[in-house]
Order: sequence, then structure tokens, then C-alpha cells
Amino acid sequence: MAESVYKFIELVGSSPVSWEDAVKNVIETASKSLRELRIAEVKELDVKLEDGKITAYRAKVNLSFKYEKEED
Repeated sequence: MAESVYKFIELVGSSPVSWEDAVKNVIETASKSLRELRIAEVKELDVKLEDGKITAYRAKVNLSFKYEKEED
């Protein structure tokens, strides 16, 4: 097996619809600039409130991707 290195980053996604959509937004946005995404781990869920009503669902996500070494 070839040697591999992975990096974790923490991102927060939001959605006015659901926590699932908030996580989906994180992954779809990250996949536009990061390659070889591996694992998405949902760490926290919360909601944004305004006037006692939910206005956004938020998900804090740890996302891992393969770290590519520069060629010599």
C-alpha cells in the first residue's frame, strides 16, 4: 500500500431547510476546491434563531481529504 497523508479541516454549513442540507452544502462547496475528499464527520448541530423562530440550520463538519505531496 502506498503511503498517504490526510488533512482534516473544520467547516460550518448552513441551510434554511435542514441539517442534512447544511452538511450537503459543506461537502458540495468543499468539493469545488478540494480533491479526494474522504470522510465527513458531523461534530455539532445547532440552529440560528430570530424572534423565537428557526431561521437556519447549521452543521459543524470535520472533513478529511488526501494531502498531495509536491513532486521533486
